[in-house]
Amino acid sequence: MLFHSSIRKDLARSFGATVVVLATIVMTIILIRTLGQATRGSVNPSEVMLVMGLTVIGHLTTILTLSLFIAVVSTLSRMYADSEMVIWFSSGRGLFAFSKPLFRFAWPLLLGIAFLALFVWPWSNKQIQDLRDRYEQRNDIERVAPGQFQESAGGKRVFFIDKDSPNNTMGRHVFVSSLEGVIETVTTAQQGQIEIHQGERFLSLQRGQQMLRNHETGDVRITEFKDYQLLIDPNSKIAASDIQSRMVSTLGLIKEPTAVNLGELSWRIGLPLAAFNLLIMGLAVASVNPRVGKSYHLAVALFCFVGYYNMVNVGQNWIASGRTTMPTFMLSLHGGAFVLALSWLLIRHFNLSWRNLWSMPQRSAFEVKV
Repeated sequence: MLFHSSIRKDLARSFGATVVVLATIVMTIILIRTLGQATRGSVNPSEVMLVMGLTVIGHLTTILTLSLFIAVVSTLSRMYADSEMVIWFSSGRGLFAFSKPLFRFAWPLLLGIAFLALFVWPWSNKQIQDLRDRYEQRNDIERVAPGQFQESAGGKRVFFIDKDSPNNTMGRHVFVSSLEGVIETVTTAQQGQIEIHQGERFLSLQRGQQMLRNHETGDVRITEFKDYQLLIDPNSKIAASDIQSRMVSTLGLIKEPTAVNLGELSWRIGLPLAAFNLLIMGLAVASVNPRVGKSYHLAVALFCFVGYYNMVNVGQNWIASGRTTMPTFMLSLHGGAFVLALSWLLIRHFNLSWRNLWSMPQRSAFEVKV
């Protein structure tokens, strides 16, 4: 059918272009953030692209939801501006008739958003955390690249070392700078190797010197040594931390309905519900006078999306803190958004306004008198 096929083709073109633009922006932002984490020693530099890819996958729900919403608004607003909507309306097609081709185009995307939010989101977070934990558990010497300055895991030390052994346990030209309170320590040595004493890792340095500087008093003390033992891994035995709710599977959240888990569950379920409500809202937002310009429609659409998405995040915090319950919030936010979007669409469909509603009783009364 010409009506359905033309709308779906326009939606596909607009949606594809929007996804490419938004994905490029998100990937650039995440790449910069991941590179910053790598320089601070939180992420393995060789795994930057992997962490970035997993992070982008986790944010696909937001990208697809916003892209679908913008595609609907931009496509319909263009049809209004080009007077295509007038042709369809004059042929007997009302605004509600556009809902069928829209949902035929959007239902695979809605299912994809639900799948990403319920299953892919916790999986990607778990993979990223596993990569970070594995890198954090490596001792400081193993994390330092030859010929490069790099911070330790805790950010309290800066290392420089030339490794010359196959197993990375021996190095030459060692430089270690640390700051403990107001005391800055700079240790240099011609050679160093890793030794283990009573389950703790030490860096055994030979032929070097150590400088201690007090930043408050300005005192400086320099000591030369032949052998020096430096504890490099004081927390070799890392205690297992509680798994965060965003890494727990959706089934695990349902089995353990704590306040934090219910907040996370409301966020995951809320994303596909928000995408559905925004799809209906897009029909109403685009139905505006074309004389105000296309940018007006997009501005209103972005305002609706930002407000709705922020309320989903706020609701997660409210449920986690015990301010409200999950059923109450879900019904209030998503149910209220559905009623608002449907009412807005009805007003646009029947071309209602406060002036028309106010004039209808007066017109009826005048007709009765006549």
